[in-house]
Amino acid sequence: MKKEVKDTIIVELGQKLKEYPHFYLVDVTGLNAEDTSALRRKCFKNEVKMVVVKNKLLHKAFEASDIDFEPLYSTLKGNTAVMFTQTANVPAKMLKEYQTKKAEIPALKAAYAEECIYVGAQNLDALVAIKSKNELIGDIVSLLQSPAKNVVSALQSGANTIHGVLKTLGERPE
Repeated sequence: MKKEVKDTIIVELGQKLKEYPHFYLVDVTGLNAEDTSALRRKCFKNEVKMVVVKNKLLHKAFEASDIDFEPLYSTLKGNTAVMFTQTANVPAKMLKEYQTKKAEIPALKAAYAEECIYVGAQNLDALVAIKSKNELIGDIVSLLQSPAKNVVSALQSGANTIHGVLKTLGERPE
């Protein structure tokens, strides 16, 4: 590969590192063509950009970045695919789904999510547990609605009780 091509790839990787706030380094060693295509389709469907890269070029893109990615350098061995995403937990959920099918590949090498670095496949459960922005908004809305629903239901049940008491008193012979 010519130096100009390598430089272009390093610049493109640097742009993707700035464009996407989260990325996962995944080991794709041993995936056949059919499985690789299926993984790429699944990534596309979930709005995840998957790129298979040379470790040296990714290392140079990391070095050129403003963020210190030094803990990730040791994971750059073997075949590496980078999954770029806007939502931190989507690739983790995809990888977890592959694990439930008893597939060891693709395997998580490391991740950069929510401005934290996770190294090793043992962190997959923690990455799955990260809530997306929409999930957090949903939780907040449900928490805010809960007290209001309790007040409304208490008022409604109280009104029914008072109405029943008044009706019974009104029907009572004097």
